[in-house]
Amino acid sequence: MKKLYTLLMLSLSLLTLKTAKAQDPQFTQFYANPLYLNPALAGTNICPRICINYRNQWPGISGTYVTTSASFDRYIYQIKSGIGVLVTNDRAGQGTLNTTNISAIYSKQIQINRNLSINGGFKATYGQKSIDWSKLTFGDQINDQRGFIYNTNETHGATTKSFVDFSAGLVAFTKRMFIGFAADHLTQPDESLLGGGQSKLPVKFTGHAGATIPIGGKESDATISPNVLYQKQQDFQQLNLGVYFTKGAIVGGLWYRNSDAFIVLIGVQHGMFKVGYSYDVTVSKLTNATAGSHELSVGLQFTCKKPRPKYRPSTCPSF
Repeated sequence: MKKLYTLLMLSLSLLTLKTAKAQDPQFTQFYANPLYLNPALAGTNICPRICINYRNQWPGISGTYVTTSASFDRYIYQIKSGIGVLVTNDRAGQGTLNTTNISAIYSKQIQINRNLSINGGFKATYGQKSIDWSKLTFGDQINDQRGFIYNTNETHGATTKSFVDFSAGLVAFTKRMFIGFAADHLTQPDESLLGGGQSKLPVKFTGHAGATIPIGGKESDATISPNVLYQKQQDFQQLNLGVYFTKGAIVGGLWYRNSDAFIVLIGVQHGMFKVGYSYDVTVSKLTNATAGSHELSVGLQFTCKKPRPKYRPSTCPSF
């Protein structure tokens, strides 16, 4: 029944592609995937940084959504700017529907005064969506007693669709606080796989802010970081409220998302290595069916010579 439910839902989505509006996949560990969150964060670690992210959403349902990404970014002294490369892949229905994006990112920092800096970033993306029509089943294939036994009369569309996309963002930060804004899919590229149809990717707006507050006195290495993240993409809206707690190499986090899920996070950062795991506990009506969502992040933060004049690193969290 789970397989039948997934196939029917995916088929229905594909049949409405002529007028449908797609939505972006999401990551729970926002700041462990900084270039996906906001292009203005490219180079904000100063030294070279590699981020790898894996998300398995709703593994309790056959045909789960699996999203992976890998990125590299650093600050380039000679041009006094940050650069980055981001690759993402989203697989739905056990590879029935795949989307791959490759992005090049540029960011520039302006130091307003001794306390405030602003980063502006721009992202150019080449994307490709593909579909395996042989894995789809449709309503006209169903026999009431024997199940899927007929050939479909549905007309297959293209197997791949390529597009170019652009995004931009800003981040302002001080030693203890930050606030950012990003707009993705500024040109609303068409992702339709059906001839004569149109499936534009709506603009996605993201706002995020937070602060890092030392606790336990001057000798303590403990901090608490309250955060808020808001996203809107056409009719879809999402509000995330959370807090990070850091003590030495250990990071813990707790988030609440839009009456949909509680998110528990644990991370370890030691030297150049960083590993984080988060679990989305679904609290909606889908609780018993989805088995939540699992996400794993791995980061490598290399050492390097500091730029001159001094470049201010961002105060955003690590996970």
